[in-house]
Amino acid sequence: MPSFMLIDDFLHYMKYEKGYSSHTFVSYESDLFQFVDFVESRGETFDPTTLDARLVREWLVEMMEHGANARTANRKLSALKSFYRFLNCKEITKHNPMKKVVAPKTEKRLPTFYREEELDFLLDGCPEAFGEGFEGVRDRLIIEMFYTLGVRRAELINMKDSDLDLTGGVVSVLGKRNKQRLIPFASELKTALAEYMTVRNAEVPDRTGFLFVKSDGGQLYPMMVYRIVKKYISLVSTLTKKSPHVLRHSFATAMLNNGAELNAVKELLGHSSLSATEVYTHTTFEQLLKNYKQAHPRA
Repeated sequence: MPSFMLIDDFLHYMKYEKGYSSHTFVSYESDLFQFVDFVESRGETFDPTTLDARLVREWLVEMMEHGANARTANRKLSALKSFYRFLNCKEITKHNPMKKVVAPKTEKRLPTFYREEELDFLLDGCPEAFGEGFEGVRDRLIIEMFYTLGVRRAELINMKDSDLDLTGGVVSVLGKRNKQRLIPFASELKTALAEYMTVRNAEVPDRTGFLFVKSDGGQLYPMMVYRIVKKYISLVSTLTKKSPHVLRHSFATAMLNNGAELNAVKELLGHSSLSATEVYTHTTFEQLLKNYKQAHPRA
């Protein structure tokens, strides 16, 4: 089978069988064909069944020389590693040059988060920031959903009315790789959801089945949600990053700071492994240390 067809088969497998996000799909597609271009620029033919690990190392060196950081380089290597796992699993080839390639070490970055008092003030202390019309009620609920449920941006955008159980106080979320999880919510969010749906149904009668819609009834798109979050978070936070993902970090940090068990936070976030959640314990420890130094007279 021609090499390009193998890549196409792998990408199809990722998207339709493994359920990877469109963002990951586009990144892996770009990274793989970038590597193919590199191999051909060296005057060689891209053949996954005989590829020399030397070429992968040379690609890695070239990336680093052109300013790519370790995190970017590792993401691109990850695309190749996944490609070869696919080839090996499907018994297309037993060859795997990635076993001989050592990935560059990356520094672990602690997730940034907004302080509880900042978000409490935004949601409760300055209601005039949002306004009383449909868009204001919607935008406030978007911020509250990110902060109180810890959902990802794509999960919020694709949420439907049918995913909500207002009586039971539970929302069904379809996460990465089509994994479904149930997230409970309290009466305060239940009230906000009911208010939003009443306003939305009255002001936007013709709409899609999605929970959050634009004023014309269409589904929200990622950049629109990012802009909504940035607009309102800018009113209360000086952090450089103002995004839905930082609100997700803020949810996890607030949960752990207030005594939630690590494994419970893992399940609520939809993490596949506990190690992905453990990074927040470092964040909460840093916050604890900061509070101690500010409050204790002998610190």
